[in-house]
Amino acid sequence: MLESVFGAPQQWPRGDLIGYSDEFDPALALVAYQCGVFPMPFEAWMGWWSPMSRAILPLDRLRVPRSLRKSASRYSTTVNRAFPEVLAACADPARPHGWIDERISFAYTALQQAGYAHSVETWDDEGRLVGGLYGVRIAGLFAGESMFHHPELGRDASKVALMRLVVDLRAAGVELLDVQWQTPHLASLGSLEVPRHAYLGMLGTALEEEPGPLWTDRPPRVAGWELVEALRGPAHA
Repeated sequence: MLESVFGAPQQWPRGDLIGYSDEFDPALALVAYQCGVFPMPFEAWMGWWSPMSRAILPLDRLRVPRSLRKSASRYSTTVNRAFPEVLAACADPARPHGWIDERISFAYTALQQAGYAHSVETWDDEGRLVGGLYGVRIAGLFAGESMFHHPELGRDASKVALMRLVVDLRAAGVELLDVQWQTPHLASLGSLEVPRHAYLGMLGTALEEEPGPLWTDRPPRVAGWELVEALRGPAHA
């Protein structure tokens, strides 16, 4: 039983941090996601977090304003072509509020090699990696972990990577995109907060789903303007 690892949710503290440990490895991270928990360092420990208010991005709510549609036309996107580079950019110690340490990098590299962790990359017209994101997919759940953009070359590049992710998740029938905590940046893109108990209910449903394949061995390169077209509709005006 998964509850034997983190205990029953009814017994968790009424706070975002439900525990911390010395132990951390890829297998434990996978168990955590299936329990509604995710790892993030806490002082010298590995913290285990399940926010009281969980941020999710409904796949029919992604906002693509005119300015983002214009930015997207400058880029193209790929999937799983540059996972180490995306992870390293997200872990850049120069970034404010950085939290990705060597333990996290090692574990998610192993999860990528095992087929659970994935990256989405955004490239400019000179072939430079200017943005991206990575996360973990289990059944009908995609847990977004971190995203980045190049501050000088990649305006809106992380948002374009998110556009690619949403298009592909919708095509595969994946229902739940977990983005952990609400931020003004994510809220501007359409994310919303749900109580912990509601998130756990959504998660249970998502883990029982059998969506189609998310990506082939070599997902195609998709231009930003193609993503704009794929996302056109009342929810994305």
